[in-house]
Amino acid sequence: MPVPVPRQRDVPAAESGQAGLPTQALTLLVIEDDPSGGVTVPEILDSKGQRVRIRTARNLTEAERLLTPDVHCILLDLCLADRTSAPADGALDTLREVLRLAPRHAVLVLTSESDAERAAEAVRVGAQDYLFRDELDGRLLSRAIRYAVERKRADIAQYKLAESKLRAQENARLERGLLPTPLLQGSDLRFAARYRPGRSRALLGGDFYDTVRTPDGTVHAMIGDVCGHGPDEAALGVELRIAWRALTLAGLCGDDLLATLQEVLEVERDNEEIFATLCTVDISPDGRRAGLCLAGHPAPLIARPGRPARLLPYEDSGPALGLLPRARWPRRQVELGGTWNLMMYTDGLIEGRIGEGRERLGQDGMVEMINRHLLDGLRGEDLLEAAVTEARRLNGGELTDDVAVVLLDRSPGRR
Repeated sequence: MPVPVPRQRDVPAAESGQAGLPTQALTLLVIEDDPSGGVTVPEILDSKGQRVRIRTARNLTEAERLLTPDVHCILLDLCLADRTSAPADGALDTLREVLRLAPRHAVLVLTSESDAERAAEAVRVGAQDYLFRDELDGRLLSRAIRYAVERKRADIAQYKLAESKLRAQENARLERGLLPTPLLQGSDLRFAARYRPGRSRALLGGDFYDTVRTPDGTVHAMIGDVCGHGPDEAALGVELRIAWRALTLAGLCGDDLLATLQEVLEVERDNEEIFATLCTVDISPDGRRAGLCLAGHPAPLIARPGRPARLLPYEDSGPALGLLPRARWPRRQVELGGTWNLMMYTDGLIEGRIGEGRERLGQDGMVEMINRHLLDGLRGEDLLEAAVTEARRLNGGELTDDVAVVLLDRSPGRR
């Protein structure tokens, strides 16, 4: 009769410890149907001379009761099913039940030397090793137990590693799918972006950005930062980005758009302390002027031919989203000119340290850094890569916060 499969117990002794065999004495659970005249298990000593403790179960129901976390290994007599008039493959079916009952324990099988083929099949089914009844002695059994325990531990470690890699690949595919694809078809503006999440091995953080062109020819761009840089903040950043794109394509702009985004944030955030900064620009169809809204976010940087790069005005900025109810965000009109580069960024770029002291790069240091790279002739992707690389170098290693940088540039006559 099939035995119900219980929930996995605490980590068994076979899996405990960081490396090598457990320090406590080994415990062996023997499963066979005739303890008085069947398998005779000799006295066994482990590698440290400690006596191996032996428990005996007459069937799987009793084995389930005796299968406590301190058991290191199970020895299953494959003749059990044969002696109970089971079908020809009954022994292997019994083994499968044992493996289901104890998926994280080491399992040895015992059979006769004339049944070597079935012994090999038992290993293919999932046992760690097999032994022949006629040659069973204490030394051989002790060595087999230790081998089985180590092999099971290695199998579990390999499985967990493969599972971890698969989960990481799935997360990476998901995060890549959540990164934005600029919608700039028909525009003469060129787009570039760099993104580095602060979380180790992550592709997505709490920073977010997007760029779309509406049917009237206006190019809308934004960049934002949810406070914190964990997976919850990353999820909220994606929600805000998607909401911004939908609202922008629906015709909202400026204060109306930010007020609606604040409502989205208030509904979706986990607690009232979560807020987000945001910078939005809407560039006119002729590319010569733009509307700028700042919600607690650093002002963009603009660079024009023959003039040093500088920050756009930020005196009229509003509060970060989620801080003040019924807040307002003034929209400021700025002149861009005919040829320009507009760089939007999150504070992860400017809050990195300079050397070992407390001094940070800051906005002034960033402007000076960008001017140097522009004088070196860097543009587009190369400019952003150089800026992020230098910020990391000045910080003495990886930046701890998420970093997002977006660059839009316009050169008349280039399509």
